[in-house]
Amino acid sequence: MTWKTVVMRSGPPETPVEIPGAVRALIATRPFEVVWRNELGGLTLRVGSTSTGVHVKWAPVTSGLDLDGERRRLEWARTYTPVPEVLDAGADGDGSWLVMRSIDARNAVTSRWIEEPGTASVALGRGLRAMHDALPLATCPFEWSVATRVREVDDRGARPLDAFEGVTVTPDHDPTASLDDLGAIPPEDLVVCHGDACAPNTLLDGAGRCVAHVDLGRLGVADRWADLAVMAWSTVWNYGPGWERHVYDGYGVEADVEKIRYYRLLWTLE
Repeated sequence: MTWKTVVMRSGPPETPVEIPGAVRALIATRPFEVVWRNELGGLTLRVGSTSTGVHVKWAPVTSGLDLDGERRRLEWARTYTPVPEVLDAGADGDGSWLVMRSIDARNAVTSRWIEEPGTASVALGRGLRAMHDALPLATCPFEWSVATRVREVDDRGARPLDAFEGVTVTPDHDPTASLDDLGAIPPEDLVVCHGDACAPNTLLDGAGRCVAHVDLGRLGVADRWADLAVMAWSTVWNYGPGWERHVYDGYGVEADVEKIRYYRLLWTLE
């Protein structure tokens, strides 16, 4: 059984970040903190206090990120499950942005939860299950199907594995893997998926309960394991090995090895 370590570049910035002009105008004179920078150059800022302020998400025009699509998904999902309320959105020649009301909670990769990974991992599973149970499959206007994901990878080309760091790829993964290695799609158990389910995108309260999810830019109908396999996987690179089963326990399922392998391989190719 071969495991491959690859690179993840998203996280709180460790060096100064240049704030785009449109975002500076939104901030005005209020205090702010850059809380996240992703591998595509996107930024998330907390402006004002957590309880009364806003979060601003910005994506450079070169990133390919569809923040208007995320706005529409947030507005739809908010009727059924706790997600940020969008207050404003816009775009200019440099990029696009969302302004969202802050939620009084912290994501599951703060130092508190890194020191309590068992509690956090169970909360990740419970929170994801609650979201899947709450979002109505029959009326969801968005999809995140394998066919769409494979077509996008085929059009764009699989991202190189050196775009990752500190992530343990699924057993039997070959660093030369291609779309051909996906083979037949396993029988699907459809729900409305988050689309980027992971510890950083899950907000917990002080008692270790999931209170909301963020970053829903790919929300849509898919097999529940498209979310669940990656959510459990995120505990490996955020907390270390040994916590994945806590996610499955929190969700209320046994590990499905075939689907875990399939959806993690697809995720690495995107």
